[in-house]
Amino acid sequence: MDWPSTRVVVTGGAGFLGSVVVQKLRARGCQQVFVPRSRTCDLRDRDAVTRLFEQTQPHLVIHLAAVVGGIGANRASPGRFFYDNAIMGVQLMEYARRFDVGKVVAVGTICAYPKFTPVPFQETDLWNGYPEETNAPYGLAKKMLLVQAQAYRAQYGFNAIFLLPTNLYGPGDNFDLETGHVIPAIIRKCVEAKRQGRSEIVLWGDGTPTREFLYVDDAAEGILLAAERYDGGEPVNLGVGEETSIRDLVELVASEIGFTGTLTWDTSKPNGQPRRCVDATRAKELFGFEARHRLRDGVPKTVAWFLAQGPLTPSGPRL
Repeated sequence: MDWPSTRVVVTGGAGFLGSVVVQKLRARGCQQVFVPRSRTCDLRDRDAVTRLFEQTQPHLVIHLAAVVGGIGANRASPGRFFYDNAIMGVQLMEYARRFDVGKVVAVGTICAYPKFTPVPFQETDLWNGYPEETNAPYGLAKKMLLVQAQAYRAQYGFNAIFLLPTNLYGPGDNFDLETGHVIPAIIRKCVEAKRQGRSEIVLWGDGTPTREFLYVDDAAEGILLAAERYDGGEPVNLGVGEETSIRDLVELVASEIGFTGTLTWDTSKPNGQPRRCVDATRAKELFGFEARHRLRDGVPKTVAWFLAQGPLTPSGPRL
């Protein structure tokens, strides 16, 4: 990949993961990076997608744009999570093909895996069952990008690859308690409880589910390594290979923040998928990706960033 002469569109490039991908592109010498914004380029609108390609004429598209959220948000808006994510991906790849884009990197989600996938998740397990019900509409919408990529490769010889990152976290994450994911939500709960002198925080579920967490900087590096080195049709996991229970995660975050109160588990709330941890062997073999941050490395950096942002607003730190 000759980055200085490559024109790149990064959908979702102003978001949590996308902003890090854009930074890394520029660090690699890429001078023509285009980041469509939803207020002027609605990726659900066919005409807007057409204009995007007419105006930018990209060689590479990295598709990160998504409507995302935690268990609560997925349960509240399953139709929106399915439609918005499906239509954005389908139209983007179709018009990339029509405009002879050289390559599309489609980024999916760990939620695409079946609910009871054996640990560690291997890419060959992807179709062996239905996803966990609370986020199935989102996971299936994203998984359709894999179907589309493979179909377009077979019929048109189109170069689209599909990546499956595990749960992301890190500086710049969404710390809104309604729409954020588990690590930023726990960080915020612990910080607020400590600042307000409260002796208890309440958490969803029973703490037994396990997750794997990928630091955002590592995820961005994996995406760009795949853009540079991988042109195959098979899906590829991006992860660390470190399985952590939600209970252990909460204790790690609370210890880092210095919250010593009671951790109360609200078992009337759903746990989500029982276990998540991926086999990242394929990423290492195909394009040399290895995550640098374990959870014990990334959580302190994320907490430090959050604490440095100043006063809290209802949706998180005041940026």
